[in-house]
Amino acid sequence: MPIKEKFNLENKVAIITGSSKGIGKAIARAFAESGATVVISSRNKEACEEVVKEFYKDGLKSIAIACHVGDSKSRQLLIEETIASCGGIDILVNNAATNPVYGPIEDASSEAFDQIMNINVKAPWDLANKCLKSMQSRDGGSVINISSIEGEQPGFGLGLYSTSKAAISMLTKNQAKEWGRHGIRVNAICPGLIQTKFSSVLWKDDNVMKHINKKLPLARMGQVDEIASVALLLASNAGSYITGSLFTADGGYLISG
Repeated sequence: MPIKEKFNLENKVAIITGSSKGIGKAIARAFAESGATVVISSRNKEACEEVVKEFYKDGLKSIAIACHVGDSKSRQLLIEETIASCGGIDILVNNAATNPVYGPIEDASSEAFDQIMNINVKAPWDLANKCLKSMQSRDGGSVINISSIEGEQPGFGLGLYSTSKAAISMLTKNQAKEWGRHGIRVNAICPGLIQTKFSSVLWKDDNVMKHINKKLPLARMGQVDEIASVALLLASNAGSYITGSLFTADGGYLISG
């Protein structure tokens, strides 16, 4: 098979949570440009529909299904509506996440802990479980969990978020080990600092950026399309022998000492 064909996602159906903006939207566009039908999903239905309109103008296939990933009924409806509209599911990208607190671990409330673990850990676990049967019926699939370098190396102020991402990284390995026999590959992407609204508390701080630009081997923050490129590899046949792996895309942060 020619190498370009290995990245072809024609006739594939992909759900990307948190895809009305940022990294999720960039991944959705990359998949759609490679031929997939993508499900644009976030809590805000209007925002999802705006992305679908944008994609339609560019000749890309997508549908909007609103989903609050922190709610079990909403997760179930996302899967059911996708199967009803598209016939099945081949790819799941667990991108939606939250971090309502920034500061010392001891200052975080139990409510914040529960919210972070529910959305960042329980939701990806549950959504993948709900996709399993459909992926099995289609002779395999790809689950991509968006983790973080914060789950690999602790920083300051993001303790609970880091803990949730460490859990996602281990969940990825366990899913890959158990589901490989079904032809389902499971991998995680661990972004560093990427320029999105979600991370703006960091990159809008001049002192933080001076430190990052000095520390990183690539001396800059990342862009959303640079994460989308990794996701395309993992979703497509180009990554057909990759499972249980954590891919860092961090500008060299973890090797910078």
